[in-house]
Amino acid sequence: MTTYNPNANFDIKVWDVEFRKIPTRTLMARVYQPQGPGPFPVILDLHGGAWNDKDRFANKRMDDHVARSGILVVAVDLTLAPEAPYPASVQDANYAVRWLKSKAKEWNGDASSFGVIGSSTGGHMAELIALKPRDPLYTAIALPEAPNVDAAIDYVIARSPISDPHARYQQAERRQRQKMMDNTKRYFVPWETIFEANPQKILERGEKVSMPPIFILQGALDDNVIPPIQEKFAATYRAAGGECQLEIFEGCDHMWVHDPGPQTDRAHDMIRAFIAKQLRALRQAA
Repeated sequence: MTTYNPNANFDIKVWDVEFRKIPTRTLMARVYQPQGPGPFPVILDLHGGAWNDKDRFANKRMDDHVARSGILVVAVDLTLAPEAPYPASVQDANYAVRWLKSKAKEWNGDASSFGVIGSSTGGHMAELIALKPRDPLYTAIALPEAPNVDAAIDYVIARSPISDPHARYQQAERRQRQKMMDNTKRYFVPWETIFEANPQKILERGEKVSMPPIFILQGALDDNVIPPIQEKFAATYRAAGGECQLEIFEGCDHMWVHDPGPQTDRAHDMIRAFIAKQLRALRQAA
């Protein structure tokens, strides 16, 4: 397994490749490749956007920063709710893990260590595939060129993840945010799937799950995904036997990492340190 220095600073090469075709369009992937001898650890980025918008560019500041520390980062487009509701985007995410594992060597990546970064609804999908990497519902998209590759991942980094989409919907109701409520109803069809595809409820139901380490970065001023949602999820994850690091960033709202500043810098530093910790643990266990 390759080593990782969180203080390294590589030049990177960035380009787009075709990810997969859906009926409405071609989903693309953006590759951030460190320029060095490698091979480099691998991370998949899943974008947010309330399940209804955004694309592979949504988290480009974070992707660029992580890649420059010596990580092969690949961000993918996902099916949006107006194109197809749940579980389409989760199936995309599960497929993306397997697809990137099969492609990583071509891009000087070492997929023996594999992490996922997810922001907001991307964090929701990251948690679902972390918990249920082999769920037949989520593995529905075949990968003929690598049929034996699974979607198991080694760690998750989640910025403001929707760890409990029903609790987030209730928060939107309290704040009278009609667009957010509409976006949620457009994604969870039928509505009962908001409980099926709910990381918090999955843990509370005691379902059989995988539990890779998770690092959650949460803004203290976030009134979209409020801190108590993350605190409850972190406590439940730990009680179930998993490792969950939760960091609350004072003075920060839902989208703070998209802007430069001291808290964004601190988030970057903590993410690199978390990655280094996970890769050390993986090497020791190998």
